[in-house]
Amino acid sequence: MSLVANAFLSDKSLKIRAKAIPWEGYQRAGLLEPEDVKLVQRVATGTREKAESILDAEGETYAALYIRLLGKLSRTDTIQFILVLLGDFIADRDERILLLLSQSDSPYPPLLKTLESSDNFVRLKSAAIISTVLPYDRSPPNEVVEKVLSILSSMIRSPNEPEAQDVGVQALESVLRVAKARELAWQAEQDGEQSEDGKSAGAAAATKPPKVVEGLVNLLRGYSSPQMQYQLAFCFWLLTFDQTIAEEINARYNLIPLLLDLAKQAIKEKILRVVVSTFRNLVTRAPKQNLAPMLVAKVLPWIQQSMQGRMFSDDEIKDDVDFLANELKSSFDGMTTFDEYKSELASGHLTWSPTHKNDDFWRDNASKLTDKDREQLKVLVHLLMSSTEPLTLAVAANDVAQFVKFHETGKKAIEDLGAKARVMQLMTHADPDVKYQSLLATQRLMSHAWA
Repeated sequence: MSLVANAFLSDKSLKIRAKAIPWEGYQRAGLLEPEDVKLVQRVATGTREKAESILDAEGETYAALYIRLLGKLSRTDTIQFILVLLGDFIADRDERILLLLSQSDSPYPPLLKTLESSDNFVRLKSAAIISTVLPYDRSPPNEVVEKVLSILSSMIRSPNEPEAQDVGVQALESVLRVAKARELAWQAEQDGEQSEDGKSAGAAAATKPPKVVEGLVNLLRGYSSPQMQYQLAFCFWLLTFDQTIAEEINARYNLIPLLLDLAKQAIKEKILRVVVSTFRNLVTRAPKQNLAPMLVAKVLPWIQQSMQGRMFSDDEIKDDVDFLANELKSSFDGMTTFDEYKSELASGHLTWSPTHKNDDFWRDNASKLTDKDREQLKVLVHLLMSSTEPLTLAVAANDVAQFVKFHETGKKAIEDLGAKARVMQLMTHADPDVKYQSLLATQRLMSHAWA
């Protein structure tokens, strides 16, 4: 596997290779054994071709040497040099990564230490190296994976450090290949939510790792280059191989519309490939949770109008497109307008689709919200109570007003479910549309007539 491709790391590595490191001075100070000095000088001087031939012949020796040097030395320029040598050692050489992992001294402790360095190059180069190594470890320690995820999450949340964001996302492309990393990354999302509800949320937040997936979503929502868009989409594709993530990620982050918007704007075929592959994962692993949101996001019309019949250089795209078209069409055929409305409620995210303002729809369907012990009305009220999205809150407040207007006992039903107080509370919301729709709903709830 290749190390991350980053111009800053490449340019800096070239300059570092040309530096002279006082290896003999470390020997005289008793920090290095004479044999270690001799070994490192053999590959630190001369051509890369000569060094490669030495490493091919004595890979086991040098794997142990680099781990040892990182553990013994601390001067920044020397650590930079060793990391460059280690990067050269493992780049595109799977067998050498396995040699590194097979040593009696683990490579993780010294790499985790350099990963927290105040030196930018040391930190980013360490991220590139450890993210390349982790996918080859059949059973990486939890504490190592958690630490790496935490640091990479901090890197991708650094808008003023574009190099750190770039390296962080590329590193996650490697780390998220590890099933344990996907599991722990999603656990961090859950842990963060639980800490917010606890009495010591502030203290808990200080000790919990930053949310990796949330950071990726925030980057996806912002402007980024086509290459970064691809890398982000690739991370989400990897994440959706986890069953729990496939079931929960759209409800938490409204990912399907984000990926659809990305695909619609894509100028690179590889972005389309990874987006449709992600959609396929979501439909295959968690159809119950993801088919309804795909209906609401209008994925099927995009598939039919923009993707089917289009020529692609990669046959896998056509296979995924045809699969999605068949699955979505068979799921949506025969759906009524009310079925579509239920699907939108089930998605957890509301938009101003035509039904919300259509009096005929509400006149015909308001009573259906109270079927099966008010099943759909409870879903609507839950969104009103729990959503943090201004658009969803505004539409939900509108729907409450429409329900009360067209249901004979709608006012009482809303009061029974405790939603009246929430509607009144939303009249002070910061978003003007939420405030306006809540005012209209409150007026409807406070009126004496239901029609």
